[in-house]
Amino acid sequence: MKYDAKIELKNKVEEYSFKDVAKQANGSAWLRSGKTVILATVVIDETEMVKDDFLPLTVQYIEKSYAAGKIPGGFFKRETKPSDFETLTSRIIDRSIRPLFPKGFAHPAQVTVMVFSADKESDLQVLALNAVSAALYTSDIDINTSVCAVRAAKIDGELILNPTKSELDRSTLDLYLSGTKEDLLMIEMRTIGSDVEELIDGTMIDPMIELALETPTVTKHVSNALNEDELIDVLKDVQEVLFDTNSKYEEAFASCKKETFELNCKVDMKNDDMIVYVRDNHMQDIKEAMNQMAKSERSTALRVLRKSILVKYEDWDELALKDAIEKVKREQVRGQILNDRVRADGRSLTEVRPITIDTNVLPNAHSSCLFTRGQTQALVVLTMGGSKDAQMFETLTQEGTQNENFMVHYNFPGFSVGEPSPVMGVKRRELGHGNLAKRALEPIVDLNGDTVRLVSEILESNGSSSMATVCGGYMALRAADIETTDTVAGIAMGMVSDGDKYAILSDIMGLEDHDGDMDFKVTGSKDGITAMQMDIKLGGVSLDVLKEALYQAKEGRSHIIDIMLEAEKEIEFNDGVLPSTDIFHIDPSFIGDIIGQAGKTIRSIIEEFEVAIDIDKKDGKVKVSGKDKKGVQCAKEHIHSIINKPKVKKINYAVGEVYTGKVKKIVDFGAFIELPDGTDGLLHISKISDKRVEKVSDVLTEGEEIQVEILEFKGNKISLGRA
Repeated sequence: MKYDAKIELKNKVEEYSFKDVAKQANGSAWLRSGKTVILATVVIDETEMVKDDFLPLTVQYIEKSYAAGKIPGGFFKRETKPSDFETLTSRIIDRSIRPLFPKGFAHPAQVTVMVFSADKESDLQVLALNAVSAALYTSDIDINTSVCAVRAAKIDGELILNPTKSELDRSTLDLYLSGTKEDLLMIEMRTIGSDVEELIDGTMIDPMIELALETPTVTKHVSNALNEDELIDVLKDVQEVLFDTNSKYEEAFASCKKETFELNCKVDMKNDDMIVYVRDNHMQDIKEAMNQMAKSERSTALRVLRKSILVKYEDWDELALKDAIEKVKREQVRGQILNDRVRADGRSLTEVRPITIDTNVLPNAHSSCLFTRGQTQALVVLTMGGSKDAQMFETLTQEGTQNENFMVHYNFPGFSVGEPSPVMGVKRRELGHGNLAKRALEPIVDLNGDTVRLVSEILESNGSSSMATVCGGYMALRAADIETTDTVAGIAMGMVSDGDKYAILSDIMGLEDHDGDMDFKVTGSKDGITAMQMDIKLGGVSLDVLKEALYQAKEGRSHIIDIMLEAEKEIEFNDGVLPSTDIFHIDPSFIGDIIGQAGKTIRSIIEEFEVAIDIDKKDGKVKVSGKDKKGVQCAKEHIHSIINKPKVKKINYAVGEVYTGKVKKIVDFGAFIELPDGTDGLLHISKISDKRVEKVSDVLTEGEEIQVEILEFKGNKISLGRA
């Protein structure tokens, strides 16, 4: 393979070929980096133009199992439906390249990315976007701007750009940025929770001296949330690399670009006369339609207005009139925000809609939360399971099967926005929103090997149902009595700008999302951010504006958290349904006492209290799980009673000595006698009395004390006689 361009970037080298493969596509790029090989192609239909007002772009990212020397698992030995990772990667690419297409572009466009060879250390999401950008930039489509991605990690406090896969696995930060050499277009960010060792008094341990410490330690889970200033500092560094990388791409690819043809874009349907007429005669009707906050109600009101105008002006084109009404409505929404600092529903720019929270509304679920904010409502239901209930999956860059034990599944039925659409399979948007909620909540939860599944059923939607899922998901965790390291909420931010002035909006509704310039979702605690997702519609955003939006989001998030904390006080657990788990630490020297001889003691605890017990012999961590809280608590108390029982000094017994023992258990062939130091000995039926004993229970009673003599030792067993 002959490569046309070789680009040395931070921590990696990328080589591109544009002329050897997929030559019938409008554009193609063969990318090699390390041992990873990716082909990206772009094709447009030059003969067809869609009528709807949207960009008909489809992106498919496809991983081939042979790329990692694997054969697909399961019954069918070929690639089937896309994995979650493939779908999420397709979304990332789509959101990054969509702003490159000019307004009015209406030709169906298909972008296909295929991974032919996968290096275990490669970042496939970054390379996939870079390959697509190269294919677009060098194609015969008139797109002359490069877009690329940079990922950032944080290891031991140090920022690492373009980390390897193994470095990312050790990172507390996963930040994915995409943009051009001038504008930042998209951000995907999450923090990664970790376990740290600390002394019993709460002092953090220096890893360099940990082995020298003899003081008892405990493991503590931390979310590693970033505060706003820390995030802005990271974005500054990453953005510089992003802009520099795009400059290198455009310089390297310039000589490889095909001769372009002029793109046919849809003619602007807006009729100035219609716009003036609607503005002068029907502004009040449009304001009233805007007050219909639900999407279905607003659409109906605008359709009724359009039909009433067409009755008077039958010769007017209905599509042109629809566009004119839409333009006036958009002007009103944006003008009211920018000039009057008031939103369509009367709220101030920073005001959050009213919130109500009801927990455990489903009596037979492990836990549930009905979270309502304005006209957005999410029913989030939690189910707990064991390690065997984890979701198994495979990736190209990891060996063997992986397990996912924290799942967030998001469902968006049509009735939530008043549409009669059938409930089908999971769509890309649903998968993306569920993944965002998972990334928001995962850092604050330490499941200790258990499995938790959160399902968010969106019952009503008018803006930011994904953030309602985050808030409802946190409340469902607390309603299941699952410990969290902090309280996490989410808020969707928006922005309207006319170039000279701008307004940042907290808790945007659907109308503001549609007519605004930014969709910016931030999740986290009062102190830090756990996850973030941003899409820019106006071409880019400065870090100063982004910083202002982050602090405004923090204010709104804190307001929501205060409401959630009050709702936490009202939680009533679904006792009898909710499984319970308790984790505590003991001195490792007592573990043998809890397990007992041949596991006898721990088995009796498990059977008596109907629990499962896991003990880490290294650090003395004990995990007790059961079907109800009472059984778990009783088992914990029983374990503590064993630990707190005064230790009896072991006695060196000798043949012929007489001791007072307690009848511990009667069996057919005799009785087991507990000696003074807790050691058991066997009093055979033939040694109980000088006379013949037919039935041991006729002579002895469990619990009574008797005098016994040490007769002999048989290995670890002691043979006794009646004294």
